Amino acid sequence: MIGKSPIGDWVESAVNFLTVHAEGFFEGLSTILEAVVNSFTWVFQLGPFWMLIAILTIIAFIVGRWSLALLTGIGLLMIVWLGYWEATILTLSLVLTSTVLSILIGVPLGILSGTINGVSKVLRPLMDFMQTMPAFVYLLPAVILFGLGIVPGIIASVIFAVPPTIRLTDLGIRQVPQDMTEAANSFGSTPWQRLWKVQLPIALPTLMAGVNQTIMLSLSMVVIASMIGAQGVGTEVYRAVTQLKIGQGFEAGLAVVLLAIILDRFSQRLIKSNHARH
Repeated sequence: MIGKSPIGDWVESAVNFLTVHAEGFFEGLSTILEAVVNSFTWVFQLGPFWMLIAILTIIAFIVGRWSLALLTGIGLLMIVWLGYWEATILTLSLVLTSTVLSILIGVPLGILSGTINGVSKVLRPLMDFMQTMPAFVYLLPAVILFGLGIVPGIIASVIFAVPPTIRLTDLGIRQVPQDMTEAANSFGSTPWQRLWKVQLPIALPTLMAGVNQTIMLSLSMVVIASMIGAQGVGTEVYRAVTQLKIGQGFEAGLAVVLLAIILDRFSQRLIKSNHARH
């Protein structure tokens, strides 16, 4: 008879160890993340819904002209019409928090991976593991370490969504033409000057493509995280599924789709703008 692998026991022991010995750290992190989410939500709810829609539509016009402005305005008005405006605001706050945290983690790691081959060899299989592991698995340790609520949803979203930012930042750094790097070196640039003035500006369109993927993955994971108490439109989808309410589930799913399309088009336009400047 083949014995059972002890890997599961090792992982459970590690999570239990962190729960006991790092409780203060996780409580502090929870407080910070909740404050960030509440800050986003507070900003979005400062005025009536039509004011926020008008502001976002104007920003969309500046970024992508009439096509993006019409998509943003009509899409957000449809979300209001469906009755999921408040839930969408909370979902957007969760997605923005997850995306910002993913960028803060992913971009530095991607830069290290793109400039140091040893770091790349370590991170590449780790990211393969993170992207192929079923998303629901991330919910278990997040709940044990942070409890139920929005924070474990954010942590699970970051783990699930950060690999594209790392990968495409790495790719963008490595795709910088060698002659430009050599020219920077010949002018006596320091490594930091070469990174900030040559490599990052050239790699920016590729880096932004990674951010676009991270936003989409964060949104999908935030919906899944409704199972552990992360509020928002995902909660309405989950409630409709558990109660077999087909119409409610379709409406909530449509609100998620509209938000996803708006966020995708915004980030795509930013990518094209950066590429045009490059």
